[in-house]
Amino acid sequence: MEGIPTIMRRSSLAAVAALGSVTLLLAGCSKADDGKSDGGIKSAGADAATKDVVNASTAKGGTVTYAMSDVPDSFDPGNTYYAYMYNFSRLYARPLMTFKPDAGEKGNTLVPDLASEPGTQSDGGKTWTYKLRAGVTYEDGSPITSKDVKYAVERSNFARDVLSLGPNYFQQFLEGGDKYTGPYKDKSAEGLKSIETPDDTTIVFHLNQAFQEFDYLVATPQTAPVPQAKDTGVDYVKKIVSSGSYKFQSYTEGKQAVLVRNENWDPKTDPLRKQYPDKIVVNLKVNQSTIDQDLQSGDTLIDLQGKGVETQTQAQLVSDPKKKANTDNTYGGRLVYAAINTKVKPFDNVECRKAVQYAIDKVSVQTAEGGSIRGDVASTVLPPDITGYEKADAYATDGNKGDEAKAKEHLKACGQDKITTSITARSDRQEEVDAATAIIASLKKVGIDASLKQYPSGKYFTDYAGVPAFNLKNNVGIIMMQWGADWPSGYGFLQQILNSKAIGESGNTNLSQFENKTVDAKLAQAIATPDVAERNKLYAEVDQTTMDEAVLVPLTYFKVLLYRSPYATNLVSTSAFSGEYDYLNIGTTKK
Repeated sequence: MEGIPTIMRRSSLAAVAALGSVTLLLAGCSKADDGKSDGGIKSAGADAATKDVVNASTAKGGTVTYAMSDVPDSFDPGNTYYAYMYNFSRLYARPLMTFKPDAGEKGNTLVPDLASEPGTQSDGGKTWTYKLRAGVTYEDGSPITSKDVKYAVERSNFARDVLSLGPNYFQQFLEGGDKYTGPYKDKSAEGLKSIETPDDTTIVFHLNQAFQEFDYLVATPQTAPVPQAKDTGVDYVKKIVSSGSYKFQSYTEGKQAVLVRNENWDPKTDPLRKQYPDKIVVNLKVNQSTIDQDLQSGDTLIDLQGKGVETQTQAQLVSDPKKKANTDNTYGGRLVYAAINTKVKPFDNVECRKAVQYAIDKVSVQTAEGGSIRGDVASTVLPPDITGYEKADAYATDGNKGDEAKAKEHLKACGQDKITTSITARSDRQEEVDAATAIIASLKKVGIDASLKQYPSGKYFTDYAGVPAFNLKNNVGIIMMQWGADWPSGYGFLQQILNSKAIGESGNTNLSQFENKTVDAKLAQAIATPDVAERNKLYAEVDQTTMDEAVLVPLTYFKVLLYRSPYATNLVSTSAFSGEYDYLNIGTTKK
């Protein structure tokens, strides 16, 4: 899922270059000084939250404050596709399955949430049945039923003209999903026939093919129940009905969201949530440097996007042993890449795409992002911590610094000696802007003149980069992107950025608009294959085909540098949410 972090600010590329040797210090650290932190809590050491719970506490009370530099795509659990919102939404939206709130790899463990147990499959993996926990209710005390889950899936996947931001897996894989028009247009009481609710606690999904990882799919917030009578379409975000441990007290678009304890949440029906703080506040559109300062002072406890501190803050943290002891530096199943638009000329020609592959100095991009502490130079679509990864480098260059001669050779084979195009980046992600700037410098050396276009994160997929018509009209040939797995497997990573069925008119994440029958077929074959090793082999083959077609330029296997507020309790970093902290049970010592 795109997720992922919005990035930091720095004054110049040269400043980061100077930082490179300093930032290396943290990458190899597993422990640091364990003196007292500013909050009076003993520092657990660098990377501690990737291994265990940091500042474990059962204390209740206080306010946990989040901040972010822009706005999320949506707080609506059925209309979001950012990893941090998948994570955060679990406070008020319970999907059928979810990830265990635990550190590191343990946080990748899938567990039942609204469901009482994992799905039972039949018909060779084409039919999946789930039973809801007994006694679960909404914030008003009314019972949650299987019909509410069915409706949630229908509204989030089949009303793409209204709610376009989430993935469309269910639309692709449910029987009849290609023809169903969604609940806003369908006035019948039956809804989509391939989702059955034989009673109030049972829901049955009938798929058009076997799907061996379906438990992961129902862990998306799209299965969190929505009462049809309370749904107001795109305006549902203004009055979300909670099924979790917290509910919305207020929401001011573009400014702030405030959550308070849901008094009708029953811990007997929920073994995962603890309901520690009295209140949760999310402040929006806060300058990133302010967020970094507030994290250290305790005025903010969590950077909601989990994007890590900005580069200047990073330098301060790694040079101060006490502050470094409150950091976590981890992979999160993410790739930073440039998507080459196959529908914008001349990049519809693979030779032109290969010219871009060879032209880019990846070391300069890595430096722009903050150095090796922010990730290793990448050469594959799948990151090393995702199953299916196989080491390869289809466009290897000396020192990963690009090869101008080969780039020009492929440009000539493409019938071009000069290309004029545009490259997009998110305006509130300074590292992404700087990485794009580094790419522009590389491309210029071989005769590709790329102009930078910047757009805000909150609208990047709805209005700009995720809208194919916009890209065609504005000659957008290259799109900056950072992607994390929807779930920790090759399929969870590859499907939404490479499968032709994932291409949408808005909210599109297959930014290259890549249509390849071999890739589509192998992904379908993989997800239907019970044998995990065979699935992983197919994922690696999809990776290879994608690189042969040169549609994505892998830049770095992203790592994030998170600062642990000394005032926050129950912090664990989990790759299930792309290296962020798990937000389910964070508390505070500040009352």
